[in-house]
Amino acid sequence: MRHHGPGNAHEAKETPVAQIVLFHSAYGLRPAVHAAADRLRAAGHQVHTPDLYDGRTFETVEEGMAYKDELTTDELLRRAVSAAAPLITADGPGLVYAGFSLGAALAQNLALADERAAGLLLLHGTSDIRDDAATSVAVQLHVAEPDAFEPEDWLNAWYLRMTKAGADVEVHRYRGAGHLYTDPELPDHDAEAAERTWTTALAFLDELDA
Repeated sequence: MRHHGPGNAHEAKETPVAQIVLFHSAYGLRPAVHAAADRLRAAGHQVHTPDLYDGRTFETVEEGMAYKDELTTDELLRRAVSAAAPLITADGPGLVYAGFSLGAALAQNLALADERAAGLLLLHGTSDIRDDAATSVAVQLHVAEPDAFEPEDWLNAWYLRMTKAGADVEVHRYRGAGHLYTDPELPDHDAEAAERTWTTALAFLDELDA
């Protein structure tokens, strides 16, 4: 598995270099998601933040996962597809799919189904991969080390399956951080790891446009 350190500093550009759909976690569309989107926009990107929970947010992962189970994964995936579909045009740039935890799993499913996907940015989460999956998408994963939601054996298998499918995969680990360490309002938060993550992610988005 390839591991990388922080990327180079990002310089803002005058025109958008990526069109990104950013999916929230099981907590819902919390302020941290809006803050992340604003950070990406400040770097020149167009960012869309669909609300798959109809305005509901949760204070604990247990509450969020209970609501996710109530909606069902199939319904969340349908909502994610419906949110992304208007952003995909035949003559426009490919879409960068991104997400936090549960949202990352949704983003991965959509990216692997979109042959014109420009990139896949996974924060704190992954999803299973079909045996017949085929893609050339560039993927960057940021995940805590260790992470109870993304165990080592799972991540190793995920990496092998993604590369077998044809993806160009980078994995960045953050020792000692909590699962959703980019959210400053959660106990998981790790400011240093979050800053490294966004620096590296912005460099990744620049590379997609190179």
